[in-house]
Amino acid sequence: MDWQTIIDFDKQLLLWFNGSQSLYLDYLVRTLTHAITWVPFYLSLFYLVMKNNENVQKILLVLAGAGLCVLIAGTIDDTIVKPTVARWRPTHDPQIGLLVDIVDGYRGGKYGFFSAHASNTFSIAIFFWWVVRSRLLTTAMVIWSLANCWTRLYLGVHYPGDILVGLCWGTLTGSLVYWFYLRVLRRMETTKKFTSSHYTSTGYQRSDIDVPVSVLIFTLLYALFRPLFL
Repeated sequence: MDWQTIIDFDKQLLLWFNGSQSLYLDYLVRTLTHAITWVPFYLSLFYLVMKNNENVQKILLVLAGAGLCVLIAGTIDDTIVKPTVARWRPTHDPQIGLLVDIVDGYRGGKYGFFSAHASNTFSIAIFFWWVVRSRLLTTAMVIWSLANCWTRLYLGVHYPGDILVGLCWGTLTGSLVYWFYLRVLRRMETTKKFTSSHYTSTGYQRSDIDVPVSVLIFTLLYALFRPLFL
């Protein structure tokens, strides 16, 4: 299989994911892509961090790690990779642009390789996976990231290949940021291992983890039912 065959398959796969004749799905995607929709989830993660770190320095360290994930994953993509690779977004691609279903006139910028939404959200998911060590929270955050990825395909602003590379870059970024986080944390104190069933191995209380997981579930339910009342 040559490179052109892969690119052609990527474009055909995008057209399968892209858009629909459903106003319900259009409204659903608009809700999921709206930044305000996810504010309660972000606040619940902040609550989790604040509740399970005993001093301001540790809280700020986790928040700085999450911020660094976004800075590295998104900024390098938007300022270096996208203009260098210069791969058209599907909505601007001269070959298939007219075949892409546009939702509410949204086309995004000219270039789309790779997806900053995918890399940003997945880097944070991976970072929290390492920091908290909870399968439940990790599963929830992966679902959150993939939901964002799906909206990019539905809107036709990224090819599946853009999403896949973004997820890979997010995995690398989140892991590298955690490595720096751990080095700083070890200078602050010796890392303790928790064996109680009430805590994860890194000391996060399992009952507190239920908060962001529950908020995510309610947010997704809100997104699913909101279009029915518009």
